[in-house]
Amino acid sequence: MLSKPSSFHQNKTQAPSYPVKKREILAWAFFDFANSGYTTVVLTAIYSAYFVAVIAKSNAYFEAGSATFVWTLCIGIANFLVLLSAPMIGAISDYRGNKKQFLLASTVGCVLFTALLAVPDENSLTLSCTFLIISAMCFSYGENLIAAFLPEISNEKNIGKISGYGWSLGYFGGLLTLGVCLAYLFWAREHNIPDTQSIPRTLYITALMFTITALPTFLWLKERATPSALPKSPFSYLSIGFTKVLATLKDSTHHQDLFRFLLCLTVYQSGVAAVIVLAAIYAQEVIGFNSQQLIVLIMIVNLTAAIGAFLFGLLQDKLGSVKSLALSLMLWIVAMFLTLVSSDASTFWVAANLIGFAMGASQSGGRALIGQLTPVQNSGEFFGLWGFANRLAAIIGPMSYGVINYLTQGNHKASLVSTLIFFIVGLALLFRVNVRRGIDAAILK
Repeated sequence: MLSKPSSFHQNKTQAPSYPVKKREILAWAFFDFANSGYTTVVLTAIYSAYFVAVIAKSNAYFEAGSATFVWTLCIGIANFLVLLSAPMIGAISDYRGNKKQFLLASTVGCVLFTALLAVPDENSLTLSCTFLIISAMCFSYGENLIAAFLPEISNEKNIGKISGYGWSLGYFGGLLTLGVCLAYLFWAREHNIPDTQSIPRTLYITALMFTITALPTFLWLKERATPSALPKSPFSYLSIGFTKVLATLKDSTHHQDLFRFLLCLTVYQSGVAAVIVLAAIYAQEVIGFNSQQLIVLIMIVNLTAAIGAFLFGLLQDKLGSVKSLALSLMLWIVAMFLTLVSSDASTFWVAANLIGFAMGASQSGGRALIGQLTPVQNSGEFFGLWGFANRLAAIIGPMSYGVINYLTQGNHKASLVSTLIFFIVGLALLFRVNVRRGIDAAILK
């Protein structure tokens, strides 16, 4: 078990005993800024719609709804592989005391395979699926590993604000990358460059922006963990990781509120994941948005999400995690109802901005609450479990939407009902979590 600053562990209402400079908090938050371009361009706004409309639909044997199903299947495979491996990777990074090295490896992998997504054309569906799966896996590993630094740079009084600050900055990062891509697409159309050439090139832009904006994280964020003794064989790390995760699972009664919240998070995050992966497709297929309208929509939704993450981060530290998260889930429920009844662009715009506000609030708040319930010396492992819950949700949510869409021959409104149910059940489960008891359990670990 790794050593830790004792004063932080004895009283989590106090600041860490080691210095945490504002520059380091900014460096941590800048990774959210950097990796959000991947989420916005690849998973939500541009590449997802291009994959469904061009790469998958070019296969003549596909029936209605099949192209959307292939997209959700690729995302599901990536998340299933991460689900199996994320807790072990987190546990190994705790043991070795090198979360930052693992973070660097995942970043390089995501950048590389995002760029490679631009290479296959509509005749290379298998290659496109392969690159998509690998890039999504690397993105997810990085998301878990950067979150594992949160308990080291925060305390109980400011963890919501810091998480919200990072998540809010992340949406601005997504906006910046999307804005650059939008400018390029406008330029390409003025020069009569077809979408089949210009849209894949936005993936090069995304990879480059990720690389540049991630630099502050690797320059200024400190690795404070103390490594344990190196095992005799590299293969022993797998055994160590498996043993640590198994021990935590066996000790689930001690961390009962952590595991209760992980269940709650898995349920409501299934709805969030479905919206992230399929929002552009829904707007395109149901409301009739074109590619330029989709980009503008996602840009504005990112702005409202940034506001939601920042404001609810402040609210979380004042009201408490359960109350603030409950408010965000209620907002999700209202937004889903509005989306279901919307048949014109104006109503959908209102629903989409409510979704953005709720998305920023619920995702940032969930990360901060996991940080409150996490022992500092096990941050990699516990945020690996957070990643497990997120990836399980990222399988259940989009796949449920995709399967229903397939069975109903492309009925997106029927598919959206399953997304609404996730938020209703998640809200009910949230009230079973006792945050104070969970924090005390983390302190006594």
